[in-house]
Amino acid sequence: MDIFSPINIKGKEIKNRIVFPPLVNFAWSETDGIAIPRHVAHYEERAKGGAGLIIVEATCINQQGRIFNYQLGAWSDDQIDGLSKITATCHKHGAVVLLQIHHAGLTTRKGVSEFAYGPSVDPENERSVELTIDQIHQIRDEFIAAAIRAEKAGFDGVELHGAHGYLLTQFASSAINRRTDEYGGTTENRLRLACEIIDGIKASTGKDFIIDYRLAACSPTLTDGIEIAQLLEKKGVDIIHASHGGEKGINAEVPAEFEFNSIVYMGTVIKKHVKVPVIVVNQIQTPERANKIISSGLADFVAIGRDMLTDAHWANKAKKGENIIYCIDCQPKCKRYVKATSCPLFSE
Repeated sequence: MDIFSPINIKGKEIKNRIVFPPLVNFAWSETDGIAIPRHVAHYEERAKGGAGLIIVEATCINQQGRIFNYQLGAWSDDQIDGLSKITATCHKHGAVVLLQIHHAGLTTRKGVSEFAYGPSVDPENERSVELTIDQIHQIRDEFIAAAIRAEKAGFDGVELHGAHGYLLTQFASSAINRRTDEYGGTTENRLRLACEIIDGIKASTGKDFIIDYRLAACSPTLTDGIEIAQLLEKKGVDIIHASHGGEKGINAEVPAEFEFNSIVYMGTVIKKHVKVPVIVVNQIQTPERANKIISSGLADFVAIGRDMLTDAHWANKAKKGENIIYCIDCQPKCKRYVKATSCPLFSE
């Protein structure tokens, strides 16, 4: 088995184990959250380039939960048509496509919303407000409605964004969630919102609709991440996409003999504790390193992010043994976080 081995999930054959992960294209959307031709061309190029699974960037379930004003949305039926153009063009090139649905919670910026809503008040954030039960139920229903819109737009499934310190991570993490009601306390209670969303999506979409969960493997520790992953598996998620937990997550120490970073390492540990397919991500970079992960059974998928931004045809070139244009790891941080086109090697 290698990165070009197909895999079947819910009756959908994914032609290889190469994932283009959800990387936000900053400042492309208007405030209406509608996908534009530039988004369509961007995802088509990665599908044409050979990615087996494409996860479209963080798409918000309501306007008050955006990371920033210029973010794709799935809060309105008006956004379905633009999203459907992305799925149509990706399917044309044989890719399976998921939509990552998202709420920023306590990390919502002031320019987006006067208040930042989360499971509990953040003592370091004067704008933070604890969600009421009714507000939690509203957000739950908005996640479900976004998934229904994703299905109408032709997506093969959704990815719930439960990593990187956003709302679902905040609920899951004992370092952030200090509630004493049914949405706080035990791990089961802290996962209640995510589980209710999963139940609602299952009840409202087709039997072949994929539910992927982007997991904070450190929520706040790897031990917590393992327990959360196992609960999500029992709830019926189809894929776990292991990543980091944001500022409150404590990345695990990597054994000296492990040649990848802590984010990949945590994903490989999660893989040992669940039976559902696991995606690992972060600085995997080369086909040789990706193949090592898959051939050794450390994970089921490898997500290639920045190196598929700099070379949309990473997968096809890997198969043919051609030279790939790799990310040059700009310092002190990736330039695309200011503006997608600021990357000196970015190819749309």
